[in-house]
Amino acid sequence: MPSELEELVEFLHSPQPMIRNIALQHLVVYSTGPQNTIFLRDNCRPIKDLKIIARDTPKIAKDALTILANMSEFVKIRTMLVEDLGFLEFVVTSITNPEEPNADLFCILLANIAKDNAISNIFNIKAIKNQNEDLVSNKVLDQLMDCFVKGAEKKLNKHATFDYLAFVFADISRLAEGRKYFVTEQEYDRVVPISKILVFTEYDNLLRRAGVASTIKNSLFELSEHITLLDKDGVNVLPYLLLPLAGPEELSEEETFELPDELQLLPPDKQREPDHEILRVHVESLVLLGSTHYGRDFMRNNGVYPLIRELHLAVENDDVREICERLVQLIMADEPGEAPANQRLQITHTDGEEEDTALEAL
Repeated sequence: MPSELEELVEFLHSPQPMIRNIALQHLVVYSTGPQNTIFLRDNCRPIKDLKIIARDTPKIAKDALTILANMSEFVKIRTMLVEDLGFLEFVVTSITNPEEPNADLFCILLANIAKDNAISNIFNIKAIKNQNEDLVSNKVLDQLMDCFVKGAEKKLNKHATFDYLAFVFADISRLAEGRKYFVTEQEYDRVVPISKILVFTEYDNLLRRAGVASTIKNSLFELSEHITLLDKDGVNVLPYLLLPLAGPEELSEEETFELPDELQLLPPDKQREPDHEILRVHVESLVLLGSTHYGRDFMRNNGVYPLIRELHLAVENDDVREICERLVQLIMADEPGEAPANQRLQITHTDGEEEDTALEAL
């Protein structure tokens, strides 16, 4: 005999909207914790029902999206959702809809399912013509990028901040096609996408800082683009990696003079990035830049060593200190040979969150 919970989840398949909605309201609480396996029964039929209910009115869809986001902690559910091109298109077009009340919930869901490599399907989705004048590209990823950059603090959609898109970008940049996107000038606005998000390395929002840090690091695996990314008249990535690492310590006049212009006049109360994981990711980005002779010379000539020296002294975290030491070995050495970063430096791609850890919707 089925339990009460099993009977309740069966009602998600009811042809009567009122019954479905009542069941949905009572089931949300079970989407986290040990009882969430109830949604996996009958070959995941409840998940299939929820994908349909997610297209209902925003008020009803909110509960369905919450359950789907929470259930995407299961790898099989992520795969099931992201490999459904129609559902993936529904998710991304909902995010870019300036009137969508659940846009941030859709962002959380997309961030979770983006951990599956099938997120590459997003490149096969053509953006719909959007009523928002700020979203003019016909590429979905361009529109998501513009939502993230232009829509911070609810400037595009009064219901959404789009903060969780930072983790979407981090995971997309794990893929070769994604990395290429972030370091390539886009036709619709003649801007390199990664240059749009650099400002968020110092932003007052942990989600954005973490996701952006990972996106930058992953993009730097495109070693052939390092000269372009370091160009002070172009993307100019280095200052945005160094600013979060800089603290209130006073450098010598000579050391200060070598720093990029953006770090010349820092206030005496300059605060260093407080999150050790983000610090580590930024230093790993510098290590990747040091995988070429050009990158090492560039960092030597732009005052990277004294900043890393002070970071190593100030931060009591073994992981941060270890990667600082590896970086110093690189930039202080004068090695004629070069090797690929992923072979010589053993740096791996980062998604901004622990592997296989889904963001929880509340």
